[in-house]
Amino acid sequence: MLSIDQIIDEVLQAEGGYVNDPADAGGETNYGITVAVARAYGYTGAMRDLPVSVARAIYSNRYITTPGFDRVLQINEAVGIELIDTGVNMGPSQASEFLQRWLNALNDTGSRYQTLFVDGRLGPITYAALDAYLKWRGRDGQTVLVRGLNSSQGDKYLRLTESRPANKKFLFGWMLNRVRIA
Repeated sequence: MLSIDQIIDEVLQAEGGYVNDPADAGGETNYGITVAVARAYGYTGAMRDLPVSVARAIYSNRYITTPGFDRVLQINEAVGIELIDTGVNMGPSQASEFLQRWLNALNDTGSRYQTLFVDGRLGPITYAALDAYLKWRGRDGQTVLVRGLNSSQGDKYLRLTESRPANKKFLFGWMLNRVRIA
């Protein structure tokens, strides 16, 4: 199993360094951290100078621990890593919503586990549903769930591009580097 530090290493590698692309709605970023997120975490310096240690702390707190993705990693590493990746790009709430929607849709007749209220917040009921789903469906269940999560992520990128043509610049890279087939 990958450690949280190793997962953050992969995120940092995918996100790269300092970028200030006028076409990016997120604005100025460093290590994939937007200026708004950096400021929310108390960083006041120039984004170009954001220390990697601050980026790591933000990733750990905002994109792993606070949304409960560390708990998902304990249940299933592949699903947890996918939620972290999606959360980094679309926000943890969106990633959590995707998980809740897919668990509801994959719940056979609705009798395998409790139907989830889709609120984008993970808690004991979502964790129990994920655990029950994976025990029921096994390795193929993991594959299907990760493919479903990636399908939702890809659809969201397409809709973002259709609603904001400037995103066409980013769509190919999003699909190449973020949407993976399990």
